Amino acid sequence: MERDKVLVVDDEAMVREVMGKYLERDGFAVRLVADGAEALRVAGEWWPDLVLLDLMLPRLDGLEVCRRLQASRPVPVIMLTAKGQETDKLVGLGLGADDYVTKPFSPREVVARVKAVLRRARQPALTGEGDSLRFGELTVNPRGRQVLVGERTVDLTAREFDLLHFLCRHHGQVFTREQLLDRVWDYSFYGDTSTVTVHIRRLREKVEPDPERPRWIKTVWGVGYKFEAALTPAHSQRERGALSSPSGRGPG
Repeated sequence: MERDKVLVVDDEAMVREVMGKYLERDGFAVRLVADGAEALRVAGEWWPDLVLLDLMLPRLDGLEVCRRLQASRPVPVIMLTAKGQETDKLVGLGLGADDYVTKPFSPREVVARVKAVLRRARQPALTGEGDSLRFGELTVNPRGRQVLVGERTVDLTAREFDLLHFLCRHHGQVFTREQLLDRVWDYSFYGDTSTVTVHIRRLREKVEPDPERPRWIKTVWGVGYKFEAALTPAHSQRERGALSSPSGRGPG
C-alpha cells in the first residue's frame, strides 16, 4: 500500500529531523527541506499529499510558498508559526492553508493533525441534506459550497465554509472550541484551540456587516460560540407577498 507523502519545510534542522522521525514512525513517506525555493522544486517533482510549512524561511517565505503551491496544484498545508505571527496566520489561512501549529509544539500533536487533515481532505464535504440555509440576508448553499450576503458572493476557504455551515446547521446551539475542533477539524484530542478563534475572526470579517458587533456568529463568554438567527423558511417570502397584496387573503 502506498504511503502518504509529507513534505516538511523548516529552516531549523532540529525541527526537520524530529518531525521526520515521528512521521516516518507513523508510516509516512517524508522529505525534509530547509528553504522555500527548494520546497517548491521538491513539491513539483514529488507531489506530496501534505506540506508542513514554516512561515519564516530563507529565499522564499512560507506565505509565498503557500500561495504558489495553491495556485499550481492545491495541497493540504499545515503552517508552523511563532506565537507573535497572528497576522501571518490570518493571511496564510486566507491563502488556503488548512491549519497552523504554534511553536513550540508537541510532535505527537502535529502528527495527529496531519492525519486529521488528510482524513478530512479525503472525505466528502460537510453538506448535510444539501438544502440551502437562509437566515435573513445570509444564505449558505452546501451543494455549491456558496455563501451569499444579500446578493454579494462571499469567498470562503474550505475550512471557513465547513465551520460556517456546521454552526448554521446547529443554529442556537453553543459549542466549545474543543467541540468545534472535534466536529469540524476532526481532531479527536486536546490541541491548540486558537485555530478556531482565528477562523471565527475571519468568518466575521467576511460575512458580518459589522465584525466588531456580530449579528450572527456570537461569542458566549467562558464557553465558546454559537450561530444566532432564525432560519428563514423557503416559503416565507411567498406568504408575506400574498398577505401584503391587495387580493391576498389572510388566515381563515
